[in-house]
Amino acid sequence: MRVLVVGAGAIGSLFGARLAQAGHDVVLVARPAHATAIRAHGLRLEGRTPVTVRLGAVERIPPHSETDAVLLTVKSYDVAATARAVARAVRPPVPLLAVQNGLGIVPLVAASLAAGGWPEPTAFVVRGINSIPAMLVGPGVVKPTGEGEVLLGTDGESGTPRFVAMFARLLDSAGLPTRPAGDVVREEWRKALINAAINPVTADHGIPNGQVAKDPWRGQALELLEEALAVSEAEGIDFSRAEIERDLWRVVRRTAENRSSMLQDLDRAKRTEIDAISGAILRLGERHGLELPATRRIVERLRRRADRSLPSPTARRSLQG
Repeated sequence: MRVLVVGAGAIGSLFGARLAQAGHDVVLVARPAHATAIRAHGLRLEGRTPVTVRLGAVERIPPHSETDAVLLTVKSYDVAATARAVARAVRPPVPLLAVQNGLGIVPLVAASLAAGGWPEPTAFVVRGINSIPAMLVGPGVVKPTGEGEVLLGTDGESGTPRFVAMFARLLDSAGLPTRPAGDVVREEWRKALINAAINPVTADHGIPNGQVAKDPWRGQALELLEEALAVSEAEGIDFSRAEIERDLWRVVRRTAENRSSMLQDLDRAKRTEIDAISGAILRLGERHGLELPATRRIVERLRRRADRSLPSPTARRSLQG
């Protein structure tokens, strides 16, 4: 199958490499330095048995792209612009799998595809809730950092069972475990709640995930989780505190040595997904008249840190070539 992976950072590169190893025709759309390194030397997967995978890599979505499936793996803040670019370059109908952190991803993707010119794109968008971790070590080098799976489903308005099944077969063929999401909106919230408790705390204090189980970070994570749970309940997505805490500590234990994606972004002076996770929870809470002081403090603090660490617009353009 021909697969276009748009936004090939750590997760997109790992998925693309596994798909290429399984015999699929894969093209990664990546940042210039990463794409250049892959074209020159292949994509190196580090781990117990390092391997170099040969596959296509470009800096921009090729115009008039012929592909059987699109994996959209950009960060949540780049979804709108990138989905519009996909719509302009890829002739519909092509099923698209959206694998992002955050809330409300499917409506955003569908609206952006429509803005880019796809007629009735909603039917082609499938939501992926990913828990397979990876780290971008450097240009052309990615390291899987643990086990996980991809939950696949639709929000009741988008996608079709046929495309959900297609992506399940595609990812499973590459050794990327999948599972039906059932209620994908609930699963999107589940991951957002856990991310809202772990990622900001690790980013704020510069600690690996496992430290969140220890005081004083444990208390901060539980405070953020409690506020996020209040918002999910107001939105009609109910979780018992016992259920979501059990999920939280399971993820913390399973990823204890990992540095969260938000912390990695700060380490690399990149924009974080704080607005798509905690910021989205804060905005929804405000609509319901909820006071979320801990969430507000962490959002404001990480926004300021990101603003100070990001290079100037001129420097960013230079870094992108």
